[in-house]
Amino acid sequence: MKSDIDRLMAERNLDALIVFGGETPNAHRAYLTGGHEANATLFKKRGGPVAMLTNSMEVENARLSGLPVTTYNELNLHELWAQYAEDPDMLTVKSYERYFAHFGIVAGRVGVYGFGNLGGSWETLKLLSQHFPALEFVGESQDTLFDAAVATKDADEIRLLKDVGRRTNLVMQSVWDFIAAHRAEGNRVVKLNGEPLTIGDVKRFARGKLMEYDLEDPEGMIFAQGRDGGFPHSHGEDSEPLETGRAIVFDFFPRDMRTGYYHDMTRTWSIGHATPEVQKAYDEVMTAFNAAIAGIKVGERTKKLQEAVLDVLEEFGHPTSRSEPGTTVGYTHSLGHGLGLAIHERPSITHMRDKDAIEIGAVFTIEPGVYYPDRGFGIRIEDTVTIAEDGTVENLTPMHKELILPLRG
Repeated sequence: MKSDIDRLMAERNLDALIVFGGETPNAHRAYLTGGHEANATLFKKRGGPVAMLTNSMEVENARLSGLPVTTYNELNLHELWAQYAEDPDMLTVKSYERYFAHFGIVAGRVGVYGFGNLGGSWETLKLLSQHFPALEFVGESQDTLFDAAVATKDADEIRLLKDVGRRTNLVMQSVWDFIAAHRAEGNRVVKLNGEPLTIGDVKRFARGKLMEYDLEDPEGMIFAQGRDGGFPHSHGEDSEPLETGRAIVFDFFPRDMRTGYYHDMTRTWSIGHATPEVQKAYDEVMTAFNAAIAGIKVGERTKKLQEAVLDVLEEFGHPTSRSEPGTTVGYTHSLGHGLGLAIHERPSITHMRDKDAIEIGAVFTIEPGVYYPDRGFGIRIEDTVTIAEDGTVENLTPMHKELILPLRG
């Protein structure tokens, strides 16, 4: 969690860190600023506070973080802009000369993080390495400082995650009720005027409800019917009419518009009725889901949860990524992932990774599924859970798990 940042810097022998980023969302920056996404670069010396550097237009947004804020004007950068207008590389060097002096970063190893313009950051770091030989700029590609920090959440983050989960569940229930208010003509779900209700109609309704609850859909929800649901990341075709008796995978992962925290949940529905094949697969996935929930214990390796699900689904006869590596049918993915300011964080829950353990303060998904596009269906069930201070599992996704969605229109 955030209180571990200095310890994690020491473990990595980092004397300072920089978080680069522009105007677009930046999970590393949001994490250190408490979700206050001003267009700013962050600087931190080990043992010192996180400090923000921004322009005068963003200064009030930045100050909402409660962190020390410096503006370009305070560093008199206008002098450099005039002096080096025709030499952008030297402008960069001279600007960072002032940044480093102001924030007291004069020597040592500097960890580089953030999201944004990869090529531009690459060029900037080459310049800085050439002109500041006392500083060693280093990056991490796997198991980064931020990966380790976000694997557990503090009380404030848990509170925010619970709140976005509560609102996400309200929206999903509204979508259930919206569909249920329609009627069927033959095997097609139709509106009052007799026109078909489409996947696009459902998504538009869901996005409207998200706005009512100060949520957004930046990644694009999955609402995939029939064969499309047999591909885990198919988003579904907006023009496709809803039909009774066909499995729908509804994977919903909105973000709070104010804090940037996500929730992640999936339900599988079949409108009106379910075929025996879909009902059987659904019951088997629910058995696997319950086995995973029952296996959550503080201190255990997360891979054991995945192995429990693999055992269940293989016993039911489904191919898995363990029994048939590379399979594109059956159970093809990992069991879950951490969740926070990014949709995928630590811990990872897969039999392929033995490093991650279940810790107090962890927030992660449990999402087994089976996929058979050639048989016309996919099934996935997903909740987000957290580990409370006493080691118990708290489910942040209370929405019911009924498969059959009855029509009452």
